[in-house]
Amino acid sequence: MPLLSQSLRRMLSAIGMFALVASLSGCILVTDTSRMNPDVFVQETAPVFHVPPYADPPTNQPPPMPGGIPQKRQLYPTHFHQTYRPTYGMPVSNPVHRAMYGAFNDEGRTLPAIPYSRIDPRFLRQEVSYQTAEAPGTIVVDTKQHYLYLVQPDGKAIRYGVGLGKEGFAWSGRGTIQWKAKWPRWTPPADMVARQPELRQFAAAEGGANPGLNNPLGARALYIFKDGKDTLYRVHGTPDWQSVGRATSSGCVRMLNQDVIDLYDRVPASAPIVVI
Repeated sequence: MPLLSQSLRRMLSAIGMFALVASLSGCILVTDTSRMNPDVFVQETAPVFHVPPYADPPTNQPPPMPGGIPQKRQLYPTHFHQTYRPTYGMPVSNPVHRAMYGAFNDEGRTLPAIPYSRIDPRFLRQEVSYQTAEAPGTIVVDTKQHYLYLVQPDGKAIRYGVGLGKEGFAWSGRGTIQWKAKWPRWTPPADMVARQPELRQFAAAEGGANPGLNNPLGARALYIFKDGKDTLYRVHGTPDWQSVGRATSSGCVRMLNQDVIDLYDRVPASAPIVVI
C-alpha cells in the first residue's frame, strides 16, 4: 500500500507539471501582441495635462472715459500679437518682465498691467550691444526695426519697442527733446482735426484732452524740436499696447506706458534725438 501511494503521488505530480507546462504554453500562444507596439505603449503611459481654455486678461485696457477720444487702429495679426494663443504646457513668466510691466500707481493713477506674453519679445525693454557714433544719452529711433535706443557708455544701449507713424505721416531727422511732461494734455494738430472732424472737441481752442489713462499721449510725453521749432512730433506713451511694433500712429513715436516712464526718468531735457 505504501508503494501504491508513492506511485500515486508521482503520477499526480507528473499530471500537475504537465498542466503547468500546458498552461504556460497556452499563455505564450495567446499573448496580446499590441502590448509590444511602441505606439500603444506611449499612448497608455503618456501623462495627461489639463490645459484650461485661453481667455483675454480682463483689465488689459482702461475703461473708456466719458466723451472718450476716438482712436483708430489698423493692426495686423502676427504670431505674437492679438491672435497669439498658447495651446499647450504652462505659460512662461519672466519675473523681470513682471516687475517691468506690472500694474502700479503713478501720480495718483493706476496703470494696468501689460500682457507682455502677447508681445513679441523683441519689443520688450532690454539692454543690448549697440555700436554707434552717437554720444551716450542720445535717443536713436530706428524706424525700420521699430526700436528706440537710449545710447549708453561702452557700446551698450537700452532698447525699447515702439509704434510709429504710417507712411506719409512719419518724421525723420535730428532734433532735441525740448521739454518733457508727466500725464500731458493732448491737442490734435489742425490737419488731424481736418481729417477727423470728431476730434474737434479736443482741439487746442477747446483746451485739449484731459490727462488720463485713455489720453493718446499716455503717461509721459517728450516733445521733439528742431532748430528751436516744435516739430509737432512726440515720443509718448500709449494705452494701446498692441500698437507697439506697428505703423499705426500719425507720426509720433509710441511706447508702452511703463517703458516711456522708464525713458522719461533716464533722459534729461535737451537730450538729442535722431530718427532714421
